[in-house]
Amino acid sequence: MNSNYPHPLIAREGWPYLAGIAMVSLCVEWGLGFLWALPFWVLTLFVLQFFRDPPRLVPVGEQFILSPADGRIVAIMPVQDPWLQRPAVKVSVFMNVFNVHSNRSPVHGKVRHVEYHPGLFVNADLDKASEANERNAVILDTPHGALTCVQVAGLIARRILCYVVPGSEVSAGERYGFIRFGSRVDLYLPPEVRIRVALGDVVKATTTVMAEWPEPGTEPS
Repeated sequence: MNSNYPHPLIAREGWPYLAGIAMVSLCVEWGLGFLWALPFWVLTLFVLQFFRDPPRLVPVGEQFILSPADGRIVAIMPVQDPWLQRPAVKVSVFMNVFNVHSNRSPVHGKVRHVEYHPGLFVNADLDKASEANERNAVILDTPHGALTCVQVAGLIARRILCYVVPGSEVSAGERYGFIRFGSRVDLYLPPEVRIRVALGDVVKATTTVMAEWPEPGTEPS
């Protein structure tokens, strides 16, 4: 494995939130005392844990397709990829508010297309969230083929951040986006890949191998 982590331990996306709630907590404590400020300090700790962004080791292997997010596998199903217009296997990772919320590229590749869709904010644990909710799709081209990685907003998520553009080169495990406060990420994979996770599995962004490309000249198992 190798490391891919040029980022602070607390995601930059959370710095304004953390500074704001910490300042409020301090002001309440100075003005009214610690007991009055305790709920605000609890909220400060919640914001701190939500925006944590720990380093991750990247499994070495060009055939690996890595998890793009921390969370729980809530869907593995054959579908039609809405962006590539072809049969696919959709693997969905649900992130609750206690998971790390930075999103990482599942593969080494080049960004072909980025497409944002406004939408609703229903519970991201529900499968209809993939089509109803606000979402941002990134199509990645690799030497093995293309796949689509979709950030989906959740019930209380109100901001999808994506930092790549068409033509960008990304490395497996490279941080490419963030979703604030509960969400999911859907991977639309070619049917020939070998899925290595199951429904209900808890996965970690980058470190969990979600699937593998087939070896050239072999049939999928």
